[in-house]
Amino acid sequence: MQPLLRIENLSKTYANGVQALRNVSFEVPAGQFVAVIGLSGSGKSTLLRCINRLIEPTGGRVVFDGADVTAANDAELRRIRRRIGMVFQQFNLVNRSTVLTNVLAGRLGYVSPLLSLFNRFPAPDAAKAHAQLARVGLADKAHSRADALSGGQQQRVGIARALMQDPRLILADEPVASLDPVLAHSIMQHLEQINQEDGVTVLCSLHFLDLVHRYADRVIALNQGLLMFDGLPEAIDDEKFKEIYGKEAERVG
Repeated sequence: MQPLLRIENLSKTYANGVQALRNVSFEVPAGQFVAVIGLSGSGKSTLLRCINRLIEPTGGRVVFDGADVTAANDAELRRIRRRIGMVFQQFNLVNRSTVLTNVLAGRLGYVSPLLSLFNRFPAPDAAKAHAQLARVGLADKAHSRADALSGGQQQRVGIARALMQDPRLILADEPVASLDPVLAHSIMQHLEQINQEDGVTVLCSLHFLDLVHRYADRVIALNQGLLMFDGLPEAIDDEKFKEIYGKEAERVG
């Protein structure tokens, strides 16, 4: 059986000469929960954003569900992105719009561009948006402005928006980095539920190893754009930890 996601020698060099990714290769089977770890600047966000081409790779290939993402034209890329949800660290909501409108934005790849300009969505999409808000515990916030919500609530809106795409894969780019530990677990539990109950594959970049051990099936570790580790969370011993984070790093949790 072919993997859902295949990364082949993926590289990214920015215009300033920074090599964010250096020939990174790995495969992800459907249904796995993968944590991507490493220091700030190790290439985690670049990796996730190259997968759906929010950032254009410099070299290598990304193959998702049998489609070559890196070779896709605009129309093909739009179809591919329908099935790849994205959850952002800074939520990426339209603050002045309602929560419901933000969630419906997850259907933009499925409706005509003209209708989307006027925020006109079919009735089933509206019903689906209300259902996804209920799923993340925000049924009563549908008509609130997005910026009236707390950080944890805004991130749950982001998850509901991603679910509107009927994704096969969710890319979560440090989704709990700006939240306190209690809220972090709440968000991670929603992602875990989606992974386990819906069978949605999750790639989630994380900073804290306690979250990695609690939620991830597998760990991908980067250091200065290089793949340093690919395996089970419990296989990260003290020696491997120092390879990933540096000899001066202190292990916590």
